[in-house]
Amino acid sequence: MVERVLKIVNEKGLHARASAKFVEVAEGFKSRVTVSKDGMDASGDSIMGLLMLAASRGTSINVKTDGDDAEAAMEALDALVADKFGEGF
Repeated sequence: MVERVLKIVNEKGLHARASAKFVEVAEGFKSRVTVSKDGMDASGDSIMGLLMLAASRGTSINVKTDGDDAEAAMEALDALVADKFGEGF
């Protein structure tokens, strides 16, 4: 299992489009992805679950990946978040 704290840096936070991109990346791996914030957990393959976390700009989320490709999954998710979900702002 790999665990990392990621900071949401895009302007609109983890909104619907960003959540959909997160899910798309997470589903590209066999590993299970779990995202937590303030004691709430969400599956990394659930757009609604991610939206329920209400992760706005500046928020830190705890991401866990568990499986054969856990490290690769974490690297891809970390890169997505750091790249502001491809939004450029």
